[in-house]
Amino acid sequence: MPDLGKIRNEIDIIDNQILELFERRMKLTEDVAQFKIETGKQIFDQEREIFKLQKLEDSASNLFNARGIQEIFRQMMSISRKRQYQLLTENHVEQPVDYVQVDKLPTEGARVIFQGVEGAYTFEAVKVFFGQNIQSSHVETWKEAMELVAEGQADYAVLPIENSTAGVVIDIYDLMAEYSNYIVGEQIIRIEHQLLGVPGAEISDIHTVYSHPQGLAQCKRYLEQYPDWEQKKVLNTAIAAKKVAEESDKSQAAIASRTAAQYFGLKVLDNQGLSTDTNSTRFIVISNQKRFVKKAGKISIYFELPHESGSLYNMLSHVIYNNLNMTKIESRPIEGRNWEYRFFIDFEGNLSDAAVKNALRGIDAEASYLRILGNY
Repeated sequence: MPDLGKIRNEIDIIDNQILELFERRMKLTEDVAQFKIETGKQIFDQEREIFKLQKLEDSASNLFNARGIQEIFRQMMSISRKRQYQLLTENHVEQPVDYVQVDKLPTEGARVIFQGVEGAYTFEAVKVFFGQNIQSSHVETWKEAMELVAEGQADYAVLPIENSTAGVVIDIYDLMAEYSNYIVGEQIIRIEHQLLGVPGAEISDIHTVYSHPQGLAQCKRYLEQYPDWEQKKVLNTAIAAKKVAEESDKSQAAIASRTAAQYFGLKVLDNQGLSTDTNSTRFIVISNQKRFVKKAGKISIYFELPHESGSLYNMLSHVIYNNLNMTKIESRPIEGRNWEYRFFIDFEGNLSDAAVKNALRGIDAEASYLRILGNY
């Protein structure tokens, strides 16, 4: 019978040898980095890595070991690149990031737009973020809001991007990829849905309920109590309230905010059980200017990847290795490229942080495409 203790002792000896060789290899990595700093040569040399990995795989004694060798050396090469990226930053070899740091966002006299009408949750987010005295106007669609900001006809737009109950607003991610706008702020608003009807109406009168698709989704459990109600989707919760008020039909109700009820003169038919205490929506503030405030603590980016095994892991490893806390990841299909995706991620940090610079440098070098969406 094999002596397990003896075997483990031999493994420990080999592990110590591997450790010593790894540290020698990392010292040589620093020498390589110094050469590249002096010559301007790119850190990531994909052709050399592919050639070397294939050569190492061919030298393995069996197929299982060949796969293991591939994995080990791919990781060592990745670690080597990360150390080289660090050394570039330490030696002040900066990668241009054309964002301007400001003490605060310029909001005096700003033209702010939002989708929907006054009384919507987005309207509330506008008032909370910019202040009650801000002048704002509304548009019919999120796309229109994006276009007006991109063309400079508005300074800021406020858009919903995620709800804690119903999930992300997918269309906003696609629009962020389509337009050259940037996230400069965010505002979280607690959602407190109300069932609204015209004065004199009662719940027993209701046959049709209107709301935004997210509003209907967030109130799914409540609406299950009334299976005979017809649910109709509109562009905005406040638009639903406006429609009910204008048509003055006792059989119609809207799921919207108490602010909408007051704004359109509607009656609160019910406010119990429509929302949970944790139901909140995160709104983003966008601009066509690349600005970030000094105290900004969150970064949003998106990148595109080659359709290869492990490519997403390689990108996320730059966030992990630099000890950055990733708070969000979403994927969206790339139009016209079957089974290829762009990934949106949020992580904590500031563009002036060394760790953030290292992570972005690595992702930029190894992804097919990288865009910084904002630091806020």
